[in-house]
Amino acid sequence: MGIKHSVGTLLMCSALACHAVQPVDLGGFANSASLAIKAATLTDAEVVDLANKSCAELDSQNKIAAPGSKYAKRLAAALKPLNMRKFNGKQLDAKVYLVTEVNAFAMDNGCIRVFAGLMDIMNDDEIRAVVGHEIGHVLLGHSKKSMQTAYSLQAARSAAGAAGTTAATLSQSDLGDLGQKFIQAQFSQTQETAADDQSYGILYKEKLSRQGLVTLFQKLATLNGSERSMFSSHPSSPDRAQHIQSRIDKDG
Repeated sequence: MGIKHSVGTLLMCSALACHAVQPVDLGGFANSASLAIKAATLTDAEVVDLANKSCAELDSQNKIAAPGSKYAKRLAAALKPLNMRKFNGKQLDAKVYLVTEVNAFAMDNGCIRVFAGLMDIMNDDEIRAVVGHEIGHVLLGHSKKSMQTAYSLQAARSAAGAAGTTAATLSQSDLGDLGQKFIQAQFSQTQETAADDQSYGILYKEKLSRQGLVTLFQKLATLNGSERSMFSSHPSSPDRAQHIQSRIDKDG
C-alpha cells in the first residue's frame, strides 16, 4: 500500500468516506491496555468486516467513476489481463475515485480504489504495477497489520472502551476516520520492497510487461511536493526502479 497523504476536499474524513452502514460491534474494553490487545488480536474475519464498512464509508463520501465512464472502462481493461477475479479469497472490487491525488489502496475485503490523478499520469502497465503492489500488501499480511493499528488508534480516540460487557462500537464517523488512518499507514522499507516483488510476481505469472514497475517509480521520482503523495515516505523511487530492472535483466 502506498498511501501517506490526505486526499483532498472530496475525502472529507481526511481520506475516507461515510455510508449508511451499521456500527461495527467489536466487544467491550476495560482500558487502553485491553484495547491494544484486542487490536493486536483482531481475526481475519474482523479485519474484513472493518474493511467492508470503512470502504463503504469511503465510497459514500467520494465521487466514484460511473461504470460506463472512461476511467472505469480503462481501469477494468487494464486489470483484466491480471486474471484476478479474487484475491485474499475475496471478490475483487476495483473502482476509480475522481480525485486529483496520485494514489491507490487495497483492503483485505477485495476493495481496490485507484485515484484519477494516478491514472492521468500512468499508462496501463504502470496501473497494473500499482494495483499489484497494493494487492501485495494484502497478500503479505501488511494491510491486516495496518488495519489493526488503525483500529487501535481510532477506538482509543473515540473512547470505545467500556467496562464489563458494554459493547464498543464504531460510528459512521469513526469508520471514516479508521479508513483514513488505514490509508495513511506507514510501511517499512522491507515491506515496500516485498510488495514490489509481489507485484512483479503477479505480472510475471501472467506474462505481462514488468517494465511498468520501473517506469512507475521513475515517474514518481519526478513528482514534487504534495503531488508525491503515494510513495512520499517509501524507499527511494530510483532504488526501487533499479531493483526491479535488475530482476527483469536477470529473468529476461
